Amino acid sequence: MRVDQRSPNQMRPVKITTDYLLTAEGSVLIEVGNTRVLCAASIEETVPGFLRGSGKGWVTAEYSMLPRATATRTAREISKGRPSGRTMEIQRLIGRSLRSVVDLHALGERSVILDCDVLQADGGTRTAAITGAYVALASAVLQMMKFGAMKKSPLIDCVAATSVGIIGGVPMIDLCYQEDSQAEVDMNVVMTGSGRFVELQATAEKTAFDDEQLASLLGLAREGIKELIQIQRTFE
Repeated sequence: MRVDQRSPNQMRPVKITTDYLLTAEGSVLIEVGNTRVLCAASIEETVPGFLRGSGKGWVTAEYSMLPRATATRTAREISKGRPSGRTMEIQRLIGRSLRSVVDLHALGERSVILDCDVLQADGGTRTAAITGAYVALASAVLQMMKFGAMKKSPLIDCVAATSVGIIGGVPMIDLCYQEDSQAEVDMNVVMTGSGRFVELQATAEKTAFDDEQLASLLGLAREGIKELIQIQRTFE
């Protein structure tokens, strides 16, 4: 059994609360175990300069963590003058993941910005952010269609993500922080609802891994993401 009494192939409890903010076009609070991320979608009638006149839209993301999202206080990045490399990497990952399931031509020349703020971190914040951000995006699209600002949904699929890893030689899914800090292999997997991979981030933290172990991790991730997609689809 694991530190939280789960079996190796068991996800943490997932709860998604929609319309968490009254002010955003789409918003959700996603809870994955003790990890909590607030995802808000904003739609702006403009695009970055490189897309002006192209007829295409843009989807991007920003990610941040509250100072006391972790056991000890982390200074706000604004006090350092710029985002950390980790923050930049995560928000680019979220943006890429969401763009993989959006028809940018159907979106038109408008931008969707997904703000993902970690309220409490216990492992898997980037994967929770991707899973929650998709629901916030879908909610925003429904809102635009409801008011006639968009005739056709630009969403071509859904997308979700989870973590997997090897601890004590055992492949496990959805690592909490304590497990993540001890993992011999750590991997984040992003997949679409149709079962296609968007991104794989795998690192041997302590011990190199082989093809058989990689296949085990991917199998766990695929099954876990199926569960997440089923939860997402209840909000469509």
